[in-house]
Amino acid sequence: MAIKNVNPTRMELARLSKQLGTAKRGHKLLKDKQDELMRQFILLIRENNVLRKQVEKEMTHAMKAFRLANATLNENFIEELFILPATEVSLDISEKNIMSVVVPVMNFDYNETYTDTPLEYGFLNSNVPLDLSIERFTSVLPQLLKLTEVEKTCQLMAEEIEKTRRRVNALEYMTIPELEETIYFIKMKLEENERASVTRMIKVKNMGK
Repeated sequence: MAIKNVNPTRMELARLSKQLGTAKRGHKLLKDKQDELMRQFILLIRENNVLRKQVEKEMTHAMKAFRLANATLNENFIEELFILPATEVSLDISEKNIMSVVVPVMNFDYNETYTDTPLEYGFLNSNVPLDLSIERFTSVLPQLLKLTEVEKTCQLMAEEIEKTRRRVNALEYMTIPELEETIYFIKMKLEENERASVTRMIKVKNMGK
């Protein structure tokens, strides 16, 4: 590890010693932050995995039912059924702070009666697979929207963890060792100068005898 290019003076020693103390305190704070971020990130990942499995399961069942309906019903009827949205969904995004990470809080608003009667169509043109497909797609909507929020939060948390990790490593493996070696170098130089000064004083004293 290279030392800093400094003048080996007591003033410089005091300045670097203070800087080293600040770096060590900063390292501890960042390390604590990294540990807490990791703890919360793991909890979010677990929640994300549970939500994803639930959503994928429901979406798989819904798609199977839809493929069966598509094979047994008139294609034009299905296209007309889905060509216009059945309801409006509004999205309000606010923010919250998790360990200095600003993450989104997504609030979705839609007509809840839509979950009871999502589409208006005649039963003569429908069949059981289509009914089941629409019912499953509708019921999974809240979970799907929640999954969106959690996955975005996980992404932002992961980015912050990586940034914090780089800062911790920079302090731990570069800044702090460099300061410590520079401080050691200055102390050695000061001690060397003191010994040289004492030696000169002794020589001057002996010359005066």
